[in-house]
Amino acid sequence: MIVMKFGGTSVGTPARMKSVAALTTRSGEPTFVVLSAMSGTTNTLIEISDYLYKKNPDGANEVINMLEKKYMQHVEELFSTEEWREKTRGFLAEEFDYLRSFTKDLFTSFEEKSIVAQGEIISTNMMANYMHEQGIDATLLSALDFMRTDKNAEPDPQYIKDKLTAILNEQEGHQIYITQGFICRNAYGEVDNLQRGGSDYTASLIGAAIGAEEIQIWTDIDGMHNNDPRIVDDTEAVRQLNFEEAAELAYFGAKILHPTCIQPAKYAGIPVRLLNTMQPDAEGTIVDNVIMRGQIKAVAAKDNIIAIKIKSSRMLLATGFLRKVFEIFESYQTPIDMVCTSEVGVSVTIDNDAHLTAIVNELKKYGTVTVDTHMCIICVVGDLDWSNLGFETLATDAMKDIPVRMISYGGSNYNISFLVKEQDKKRALQNLSAKLF
Repeated sequence: MIVMKFGGTSVGTPARMKSVAALTTRSGEPTFVVLSAMSGTTNTLIEISDYLYKKNPDGANEVINMLEKKYMQHVEELFSTEEWREKTRGFLAEEFDYLRSFTKDLFTSFEEKSIVAQGEIISTNMMANYMHEQGIDATLLSALDFMRTDKNAEPDPQYIKDKLTAILNEQEGHQIYITQGFICRNAYGEVDNLQRGGSDYTASLIGAAIGAEEIQIWTDIDGMHNNDPRIVDDTEAVRQLNFEEAAELAYFGAKILHPTCIQPAKYAGIPVRLLNTMQPDAEGTIVDNVIMRGQIKAVAAKDNIIAIKIKSSRMLLATGFLRKVFEIFESYQTPIDMVCTSEVGVSVTIDNDAHLTAIVNELKKYGTVTVDTHMCIICVVGDLDWSNLGFETLATDAMKDIPVRMISYGGSNYNISFLVKEQDKKRALQNLSAKLF
């Protein structure tokens, strides 16, 4: 069985929904389909929640009414028979009455998660109804029946596998199985979501649970490109990436894939293919465990980086210094991206400034602290094992006329990273493309 995930833009209009239905059935094989909410819906549901947090039910109702009107228009365009239009209108009326019910009671983060979950519930029900109208043998499975996180808010793979296997045994023999991406229940049975990676994460977890042949992530881009096509001309899709390479690119700025979402597929040894719903016959990018030796694959950039330098002569030969520094970042739940050390100092980068002031104040107990903002990490990914003579030189040579604040090399066999000012990002990406590709 293949798992196919379609993002919000892929199901963003009735015409796109029809295209998705055609794509899921063209192989003729049993297929598991994971859908996001229609593009823009989740943001609108968050806006509704914001009005309710601010105790403005009239504002919330106005937005709910606008969203309902939009969906009722989608019904007219999506369905060709009055029977299925009427069924879907009835479903939507219940959905929007459910959203209105939140305007009458106390509103907390628990209620917000229930509201936000409705985007995926609406899109999957509409898709299932459309497939039934077209005579496609499709069944709708609720992700809330099998997708669960544990007490650490991490997915519970054994629970997911057991529940999903039992459900599929009961629903054996269908051509298409449809479910919602992003949403789940937490360890206490409450409606929640997977946060990082969203629907991609759902597809990867399902693929691992059912032992899928392949997991396909369908977006509006032809695979992972070797540089940012918004900044660099004539970029090309990378046809193959190792899981480690894809994770590095995703973490350091390639928006097409979230680094967390491919972990279940990686551990299960299931290839992930990135495809384009607008060009369904394009080859796309396959991500698997194969390592292609001697190749630099791609460049990515991560913006809004903050560099923090702690300098202290007391650090010299002092055991425990780095531990104390890292514990400060841990206490404020702020991950570190890059690390460089010297005899009397350490520099780190972060991409979250929520606790920056408090972190700097804590670090000042151990040395002189300087902060550089508006920085950017440029990441070069490929077979960068240290035994490959000259590979790191190619990358550094491309950066020879750009001021580099930090370089990270050797922490991974697949990555060399440069920290530069955001204003130098465009020139750095263009230089690297010209030199490497």
